[in-house]
Formats: sequence, structure tokens, C-alpha cells
Amino acid sequence: MPDSPPQSRPVAFAVFLIIAGALGLLAAFELSVEKVLLLADPEHVPACNVGVLVGCGVNLDSWQGSVFGFPNPFIGIAAWPVVITIGVAVLAGARFPRWFWIGFNAGVLGALVFVGWLIAQSIYVLDVLCPWCMLTWAVTIPTFFAVTLFNLREGHVPSSGRVRKVSAELFKWIPLITVVCYAIVIVLAQAQMNAIPRVLIDLQNLFR
Repeated sequence: MPDSPPQSRPVAFAVFLIIAGALGLLAAFELSVEKVLLLADPEHVPACNVGVLVGCGVNLDSWQGSVFGFPNPFIGIAAWPVVITIGVAVLAGARFPRWFWIGFNAGVLGALVFVGWLIAQSIYVLDVLCPWCMLTWAVTIPTFFAVTLFNLREGHVPSSGRVRKVSAELFKWIPLITVVCYAIVIVLAQAQMNAIPRVLIDLQNLFR
């Protein structure tokens, strides 16, 4: 009986996880450093404070910035290396059982819900846009879609053949789906905060 052909590795998916994880870790690291500097010196002005609308100082000093009793960026310091490790392992040809992928999917779902709440807090409560926070949002959203559609396509999450087929098609449209999500956030920020003109003013003041 001939050997069955080996399954192709999801290289693009693995590379995406590595890049997204690295960017998320960068954002978490920068925010963690700024938080430590603020704790050491309450007069410290974070480097990411660009202007009235764009800055991370307000977020870091708020209770929303330490929801679980410690700075939110510490979660990213712990979580994003896991995403990078999974991406590297998949790229190397590792195969994980179904329970692992379901657990991973639950984790990125929790991250998406948390990020969605933080976006709402930034726009509707704190009235400020944190640059490093926005980078975290920018990688968390597509990570959720990529992992979820990958799991549906591969059958890691129990689903019908039709759902798997649709998921495989939607997987190709992740960039567009992500851009639509970004556009929704931008529209909400503009409607609530008049964000675009204020960001332009902050940038003009920064480069004067």
C-alpha cells in the first residue's frame, strides 16, 4: 500500500502568526517599559505622548489600563510569545491535536473581546488614541480571523463540509475583512472624537 502524500504546511498562516506575534510583543514591550517608568517617576512623560488626542499616558494611568490588577501590557508580554512559538512550530512542520487548536482559538477570541472593550473605552471614555495600543488592536483583529478560519477550514473546530469550504474561501479575504474592521473603528473614532482633524493637528505640532 503506497504511503499517503504528506499534507502541505500552512506556510502563509505560520508566517502571519510569527509577524503578528512579533508586532504585538513589540507593542506590549514598549507599553510595559513606559508603565514601569511612570511607576518610578510620576512626572515621566511617555515617548508615545504625541498630543492631546494621541498618547499612551492616559491609558496607562487609567483603571482600564490595569483591569486585572496589573498593567494590561504584561498580558501581551506573556501571550504574544506563545503566538510566535506556535507560528514557528507550524512552520517547522509541527502537528497539534484538535484540543490545542480549540484552546488557541478560545484564547484569541478572548483577546478580541478584550481589545474590543479597550477600543470602546479609548473612544467613548478616555477620549485618547494610544499608538502602541492601536498596534495591538491592528494585529489582534486579523489574528482572530486567521486562527478561526484556519481551524474551520482544517476541521479542528467541528463543522460541516459547507462551512469548511466557505471558511477556506473567506481565509483568502482576511486582509479585506481586517481593513473593513479598521474602517469601522476609524468611523466610530471620527464620529465620537472628531479624530482625524485632531490627529493631524497633533502631528503638525509634533513636527514643528
